Amino acid sequence: MFAVVRTGGKQYRVEPGSVIDVEKLSGEVGDAVEFGEVLLIADGEKVSVGRPMLDGAKIAARIVAQHRGPKAVIFKKIRRHGKQLKKGHRQALTRVEVEEIRA
Repeated sequence: MFAVVRTGGKQYRVEPGSVIDVEKLSGEVGDAVEFGEVLLIADGEKVSVGRPMLDGAKIAARIVAQHRGPKAVIFKKIRRHGKQLKKGHRQALTRVEVEEIRA
C-alpha cells in the first residue's frame, strides 16, 4: 500500500514505515503529525485518485528529527569588473516517519 501526499508545495510517495524529509513543520521530535492533502492511494489492485484530493484520507506520521538540508552555494561573478559574490543557504527540514495510511 502506498499513497501520494502533498505538503510544503511538493508531492511525496509514502508507504507505512517510510521516512521522508519535508519542508519544516512546527512541532518537537516525537510529536504526531497528520497530512490531510492525500492525492492518491494504491492498495494492491485498487487505486483511488482524488480530484484533486481524496475525501477522508489521512496520513499519520511522527516527527523523527528537525534538521537542515545540504548547503546550496550561490556564486555570482561580474566579468571584467573583478566582482564576485558567494552566498550559501541551508533549508530547514523535518524528517517524518509514516505510521499509517487511512483511507
